[in-house]
Amino acid sequence: MNIYVTVPEGDVRDTFFPAEVRKKLAGLGKVTYNETGRNLNKEEMRLALQDQDVVMAGWGTQTIDETVLAENNRLKVIAHTGGTVANLVCPAVFDRGIRVMSGNLLYAESVAEGTIAYILAALRRIPEYIIRMEEGGWRTEGELWEGLLDQTVGIIGFGAISKILIEMLKVFRVKVKVYSGYPIDPEFLQKNNAVQATLEDIFSSCKVISVHSALNDKNRYLIGKEHFQVIRDGALFINTSRGEVLREEELIEALRENRFRAVLDVYAMEPPEKKNPLRTMPNVYCIPHMAGPTMDRRPNITLALIDEIPDAMAGKEVRLEISREYAARMTKH
Repeated sequence: MNIYVTVPEGDVRDTFFPAEVRKKLAGLGKVTYNETGRNLNKEEMRLALQDQDVVMAGWGTQTIDETVLAENNRLKVIAHTGGTVANLVCPAVFDRGIRVMSGNLLYAESVAEGTIAYILAALRRIPEYIIRMEEGGWRTEGELWEGLLDQTVGIIGFGAISKILIEMLKVFRVKVKVYSGYPIDPEFLQKNNAVQATLEDIFSSCKVISVHSALNDKNRYLIGKEHFQVIRDGALFINTSRGEVLREEELIEALRENRFRAVLDVYAMEPPEKKNPLRTMPNVYCIPHMAGPTMDRRPNITLALIDEIPDAMAGKEVRLEISREYAARMTKH
């Protein structure tokens, strides 16, 4: 088996392909690494993949399209160490019967975990009290800090992250309202104390609102002024999906009213400009796009893909496979 790793040398490759991972990958066959110090261009990709059975891709890898595959009749598996494959593969990949896998499910677990961390930190105002203690202060009676137990949580989008998050939230006995552009399995909803709801219902009734929609043509600017106008006082709004799922200027204007708070992990432009008001608003926690995966998860993602490559090559069912239909719904950068 010939395997090509497109990820150039550097910190990203070192964290996704540390020594123990490289050793395990070598056990599958002959491994060639991209040693150019950068991501390959289209022509370089075409040449590099000609005699490969498997390509292990990463962030910034050139789209594998008909041009890249023109002289390639050997490639059988694309294993992406990132999450979304929307910018990595095109219909020609699926037309050729090439199996596509990614770390999407493992990314989803980490983002769901990160979302719960953000919710708890914000409801309990942990960052504010840490700063107050550093400055020699203490809490005072009458201040409001809250918890997650028995709250109503609205989840926007119903992909892998949302499903895992809903499962994780069960321990907090929350009531869940889910918005999706597609029907949700009634059995899943009943099992998880959840109902399918409209955006308007979620914004007007939920204490916590967490956005997990993919960024595609359907969901770009899904959320705007009309939703922030009806958000309940004291609500907590969280976005760990993509900045352009909402209209950022309209969010800023709504936050200026100081009726609700937000935890933002993603922005319309990343990093946001230093003068972006979100950075300094007292009712906003800004985090630099790090909901997941945490650094310690990176080797696990690559190892999980490596474990499934033999089965994918053999035509067997694999847990991390991305179908043509799922790829079409994933975030496009």
